[in-house]
Amino acid sequence: MSKARIVGWSHGQFGKVEAPSTEALMREVVGPAIDHAGIGTADVDGIFVGVMNNGFSKQDFQGALVAMAEDGLGQVPAVRMENACATGSAALYSAMDFIESGRGRIALVVGAEKMTAIPTVAVGDILLGACYRDEEAEVAGGFADIFGRIAQQYFQRYGDRSEELAMIAAKNHANGMANPYAHMRKDFGFTFCNTVSDKNPYVAPPLRRTDCSLVSDGAAAIVLADEDVAEGLERAIAFRARRHINDVLAISRRDPTEFAGARTAWAKALDEAGLTLDDLDLVETHDCFTIAEMIEYEAMGLAKRGEGHKVVREGITRKDGKLPVNPSGGLKSKGHPIGATGVSMHVMAAMQLMDEAGDMQIAGAKTAGVFNMGGAAVANYVSILERVK
Repeated sequence: MSKARIVGWSHGQFGKVEAPSTEALMREVVGPAIDHAGIGTADVDGIFVGVMNNGFSKQDFQGALVAMAEDGLGQVPAVRMENACATGSAALYSAMDFIESGRGRIALVVGAEKMTAIPTVAVGDILLGACYRDEEAEVAGGFADIFGRIAQQYFQRYGDRSEELAMIAAKNHANGMANPYAHMRKDFGFTFCNTVSDKNPYVAPPLRRTDCSLVSDGAAAIVLADEDVAEGLERAIAFRARRHINDVLAISRRDPTEFAGARTAWAKALDEAGLTLDDLDLVETHDCFTIAEMIEYEAMGLAKRGEGHKVVREGITRKDGKLPVNPSGGLKSKGHPIGATGVSMHVMAAMQLMDEAGDMQIAGAKTAGVFNMGGAAVANYVSILERVK
């Protein structure tokens, strides 16, 4: 079985952008990704698209939009994946399965979402499609309220960690200053993030606006190839391990402060890779809310349960720390266009490993972890990437 390699990519601008649709967003990244890989459209054997949609656009059947966006792809088999906020990783892993099963040698992965064309209230309701509506949809603040309740439970059990959440927000915004694709390139600083004000109100107590990721438009694309094809191309990033672990959708049936599925995914991925966290040079993790990033520190094994705040206080995950987390700025600064996020996270890690990350670069990065989740730690994807060419 020939393993899949990342051989090229492209990343569009995240934010409230002029592109009117996912088709237009795809057009901005598909051609450049193919060019970056050093191949042509005729070489693509399969197209895998990640778009959540669920009401962001009346246009669905979005797997077919890639061929509308790029000439020469009209007869290439294309499918669309959806797995809540992990939609992009679902598309990527499906493309890897396509290659590693021998069905194709080169695959194009595209993640995209257009979120800002509809009212904010409608956005909140659409995103609640990633929760268990029978029990969880009657909340005032949308998905922020779900994570606000997780934060409340966490604080009740382990103490008020609002300051540490503000430190995470400040870290990621500072990192995002170096990311040319980021939605919000602004260094707010700890004091602003830690202070409730007219400009930083509570969204879903104890979460403030600076604790919440942004509603964004954007797209990213990756080209995958099998090992033999990758050998003849300019760059190759290998998956030393990849794991997808689910947890029960209903929060009432699990401990929402544990992220048990994420913990299992990390443990299995590191075991498969034969590595420990000490072997990683950086991690891109799913900071949809700052409380998520702190619990993810515990899930990946940086701290015991309830002690994620120590990781923050000790500066371990700062860009100059022992294990930089979200040197791209994460979802908090970079933005979170749902379908694009998982693809974007892998692009950011690949850029680091190829020393193509510009001002975001972690010097000497050779191995990276990526954690992307759908819902409140329901669909959990962990990739361990390393440069092989």
